[in-house]
Amino acid sequence: MDYKIREIKENEYPLLEDFLYEAIFIPEGVEPPPKSIVNEPELQVYIADFGTQTHDKALVAEIGNRVIGAVWVRIMNDYGHIDDRTPSFAISLYKEYRGRGIGTEMMKKMLAVLETCGYKQASLAVQKANYAVKMYFDVGFEIVDENAEEYIMVKRFPTSRNSPWPG
Repeated sequence: MDYKIREIKENEYPLLEDFLYEAIFIPEGVEPPPKSIVNEPELQVYIADFGTQTHDKALVAEIGNRVIGAVWVRIMNDYGHIDDRTPSFAISLYKEYRGRGIGTEMMKKMLAVLETCGYKQASLAVQKANYAVKMYFDVGFEIVDENAEEYIMVKRFPTSRNSPWPG
């Protein structure tokens, strides 16, 4: 499959709402929630005013001229929040493009961006039953906490001299 991964364009930020909905893990046999669920405050933290915060970064996967997936990070008080210096991940692909390695490549590229920018680590929360857990392990995330349903995972980077944080 011929795709490319590139930085998101400002006029594409509204697409993050669609990809946020696609990122919701729906177990087999469970009815999907209405698309309006992305308007809930606990989900809006992922996309509200995206691009206005210093640490907002996003990449998209594209086939032809169609965006088929997105990975984005920001420092936010989400389910995977570690601290105010650690960006949290969100990632999704349209269903028909899953299982082809595109998500893994998007994760690797975003991790490279974050490491180049000098972040010490990145985090995410994922439901234990989500097939993406394996991919997160494969790209270097480790479990640092968990509850009954979710893992909190962190990917640590080697200490960077270009850290955006003093000290």
